Amino acid sequence: MKHCTGIQALTDADIDAILSRAQTYADQINAGQPITTTLNGRIVMNLFFENSTRTRTSFETAALRLGANVINWDVESSSVKKNESFSDTIQTLAEYDPDAIIIRHSDYGAPDYVASMVKCPVINAGDSWREHPTQALLDALTIRQAKGRIEGLTIAICGDIAHSRVAASNMALLTRLGATVRVIAPDFLMPEKPLAAGIEKFTSMESGLPGCDIVMMLRNQKERMDPSRMPSDIAFFNQYGLTAERLDLAKPDACVMHPGPMNRGVEIADEVADDPTRSLILKQVRNGVPVRMAVLDLLINR
Repeated sequence: MKHCTGIQALTDADIDAILSRAQTYADQINAGQPITTTLNGRIVMNLFFENSTRTRTSFETAALRLGANVINWDVESSSVKKNESFSDTIQTLAEYDPDAIIIRHSDYGAPDYVASMVKCPVINAGDSWREHPTQALLDALTIRQAKGRIEGLTIAICGDIAHSRVAASNMALLTRLGATVRVIAPDFLMPEKPLAAGIEKFTSMESGLPGCDIVMMLRNQKERMDPSRMPSDIAFFNQYGLTAERLDLAKPDACVMHPGPMNRGVEIADEVADDPTRSLILKQVRNGVPVRMAVLDLLINR
């Protein structure tokens, strides 16, 4: 594993190593145990060309927990605002010899392009609607912790499938790990590109939720779509919002996930998002740190 730019580029051994080490880190953090600073003296660059709360903060926290120094590069105060090209920006930053670059960018394939230009590991923190691999990895860890396994589970991913890099990475990863994955969305939010092998498609929550072990909701990414095609938020919620009544269509012990940020009252109801026994949403947030610790550790110390 030289980079982490997409799920497809990871081997089964890579995935197993990441999830195993992440669980170890999660156990240490939860127990309040000291963590070996395996990245002491290393420099990690956070290059976020798009806004982020969870991903950027958890990558920074992960690097700091491992002893690394973090540079949070700010696009708003950078020479990008003076019309410097993307490639010149990357070449300039690469000259400072970072030990890893974490990048989020709106352009499809930007992390792979950066990886072709620099000597250090590159980690994809989300590019366009293509991939968000560490989100899928933390989702997989969260599911394993809640259910004890992924193989044999039925997992529904619901909402804006067409524009979701989270959905793309989760479909690729969860099917590889042996889950049956369903996508539930109106036709105009279904992707035109082929889905991962074995994905089951549904256009109503009522038909897609029965028998599900996990229900993963997604935000409508209006910034990536033609807004004229979207119904009102209320109309969307009435058809595709996850309410307690709709969750009851799934298995009695079904759990709820959401990568955030949530739009309450659009894709998910408050009572579901905040359910203390069935919502895994805050556990997903918490698992962002150990998973990204594992990725940074394995890449930098390879």
